[in-house]
Amino acid sequence: MFIAMMAVIIFLTPFYMIYKPPRFFIKMFVERFPDVIWHVNTSEKVVALTIDDAPSQYTRQILDILRENDAHATFFVLGDQVPGREDILKEAIQQGHELGNHAMHDEPSVKLPDSVLIHQMDKVDMMITTAYNASGTGAHPPRYFRPGSGFFSKRMRDRMDMLQYRIVLGDIYPHDPQIPYWRVNAAHILSMLKPGGIIICHDRRSWTIPMLRKVIPEIKRRGYEIVTITRLIEEAPIERRRGP
Repeated sequence: MFIAMMAVIIFLTPFYMIYKPPRFFIKMFVERFPDVIWHVNTSEKVVALTIDDAPSQYTRQILDILRENDAHATFFVLGDQVPGREDILKEAIQQGHELGNHAMHDEPSVKLPDSVLIHQMDKVDMMITTAYNASGTGAHPPRYFRPGSGFFSKRMRDRMDMLQYRIVLGDIYPHDPQIPYWRVNAAHILSMLKPGGIIICHDRRSWTIPMLRKVIPEIKRRGYEIVTITRLIEEAPIERRRGP
């Protein structure tokens, strides 16, 4: 019986570490890939909220929740979601949020040839620039890229460095595309909350709305400020900053 239990524990441990990575695991990635943004070292109670696969039919509801709670986010734009929703991106910028690049399609970016990925990113960059220009805010888009499926390679990192993009991942991820239970996802985010954390969640899913309605007020109740990636980076010690 004991051996069987140990076998189950050994089998499940890697999956648990992926779902809920311990801090030493994230620290290992930070040290191994210092050019990738995972989180920010700060003692201030501030976290960044990032939302992938924007815009969608749910984005305005997300914007409403953020506005009601004086919270801000970085939306990673998926190019094939933009047509017909350009005004949503403009409104997000006008409300103090920012836009990052998530390529054109919901697919693993790491599998794409360089030429294809760069072409996709250029197209999305044009969409983002158009939204910023239309916003009338005078703001400029940051150079942030989140690879589809979250995987990257050395080749991709080198290419992003050449293009002056920062790869942005995170350290608080409820795997919400795969887990359609908002209470489970909300509990996961709140259990992982810590200063300097980067929350990853997804647009395009109906269960994201009740999750955010639960999570955002609770994060604020705990005394945290919810900000964009750019604002979070400002909390980093000067020697650890690297411009986007």
